[in-house]
Amino acid sequence: MSKENFIKSAAILGAAGFIVKILGAIYRIPLTSLIGTEGMGHYQPAYNIYNLLLTVSLAGFPTAIAKMVSERRALGDYQGAYQVYKVSRWGLFIIGLLSSIFIFLFARQLVTFLGYPGSYYSMLALVPALFAVPLLSSYRGFFQGTQNMMPIALSQIVEQLFRISIGYFLAYKLVDIGLEKAAAGATFGASVGGIAALILIAAIFMTDKKDIRREIETSTLNREENAWNIVKNLLYIAIPITIGASIAPLMGVFDSYFVSSRLSFLGYTTEQITDLYGQLSGTAQTLINFPQVFSTAVAMSLVPAITEAYAKHNNNKLNLTSNTGVRLSLIIGLPCGIGMYMLATPIIALLYSSLGPEKHATSGGLLEVLSIGVIFLTVVQAFTAILQSVDKPFHPVKNLALGLVVKIILSYVLIGMPSINIKGAAISSTGAYLAVALLNLYDINRITPIKINIIKITAKPLLSTAVMAAVVWISFRLFKTVISSQGICTLGAITLAGIAYAICLLLTGAITSEDLDLIPKGEKLKKFVRK
Repeated sequence: MSKENFIKSAAILGAAGFIVKILGAIYRIPLTSLIGTEGMGHYQPAYNIYNLLLTVSLAGFPTAIAKMVSERRALGDYQGAYQVYKVSRWGLFIIGLLSSIFIFLFARQLVTFLGYPGSYYSMLALVPALFAVPLLSSYRGFFQGTQNMMPIALSQIVEQLFRISIGYFLAYKLVDIGLEKAAAGATFGASVGGIAALILIAAIFMTDKKDIRREIETSTLNREENAWNIVKNLLYIAIPITIGASIAPLMGVFDSYFVSSRLSFLGYTTEQITDLYGQLSGTAQTLINFPQVFSTAVAMSLVPAITEAYAKHNNNKLNLTSNTGVRLSLIIGLPCGIGMYMLATPIIALLYSSLGPEKHATSGGLLEVLSIGVIFLTVVQAFTAILQSVDKPFHPVKNLALGLVVKIILSYVLIGMPSINIKGAAISSTGAYLAVALLNLYDINRITPIKINIIKITAKPLLSTAVMAAVVWISFRLFKTVISSQGICTLGAITLAGIAYAICLLLTGAITSEDLDLIPKGEKLKKFVRK
């Protein structure tokens, strides 16, 4: 494949992923306004279990399938590539069948163990998704291996569109019957989305079947492999990826468990616990997803640049690119974290006006803590990309596992303290991200030729963020003296702070001309900046 086509394919998949993440992040806002924090408290525990099961069963398989398909096609073994797809499809069919049966039979026991019996219907609503999505991933892995990203991108967008539209529609129709049923309607959107995406990508696959057969028939390098060898190779590639990807869903499951058990220990009722957990997962944590959309894009763009420099043993470029990537992550994380910290309660009130002042204050307190974690999380993503790019993929996995231990210990201790209670979950998440960031930084400086100069790359973004924070503080209070609407005051302060931050980035040199070259349409941005 030519370099131009490769870039085009990567851009298609990247754009689709960006759209999917934005839609998913935005979806939580109207859904929370519709079913409230108590409804989200029924919705999220089921989703945590669902995400964990999907991650354990699927996280590494599309990548493993793509790698094995790509390798065989590169050798002209089109029959072998197709055989990898067939074996993986049957394997993932069995995984999907077993996991869906497991949840169907033990859904009530699982949600009761976690302390959220009201999530039972939400858990059942995800059973079809647990069956459909594994099959969907087998198709995606095959198309990725053939470097045809368009079917993957289309299926991702269709899956998300069906998920949010059907989920919100059913939640709206069922909200008058009860919050448990409304939350189940919202989760059922994931099942409809998975089935719709599966139908679409299977149809595309069938239209391409003639071309696949033609490649197999015309190749003289085809060979038949033992199915068990294919399975072993798939597992060898998939298991390390799966371990690393399972840490984040595990944090979500432990969050729901410790919130329930430790608040019960303090004497909270089931309804109070569900409502507080909904405030944590449905309001505060939802807003944390927005900065991740951009920091994830930076981390993904780092990988090929660092990999190329590492392969060529160009240590100067390796260090320059790595430090630039961390700096760009801080340029995203610092203003988002500090800005959300300063305007936490007004932002919650602006986006979730129906919750009322009391919940605005509680959710705002949770967002204050989590917003500091945003800074560490964006840096963790950059550090992880760096370690993966220099052939150290197990180190970020190890560090994430240690971060999970920190999360568990802090959650158990802090949530059980009456003066902290639900805030303990937010504090433990922030502490875990800080621990992982420090461990990753230590590993980068210790075992790679890269040296991250934190003081140097932090200084200018931190100065720009300080100016932005001053603008937020002053403008919000000035607006409140002349405007009665707090929502308008909040939007005005955010707008002025954003403008001030952008200007400071340029004046201090925190953003350079070379940095803009790394951004899509960077040349147009440079022309705008010059003007």
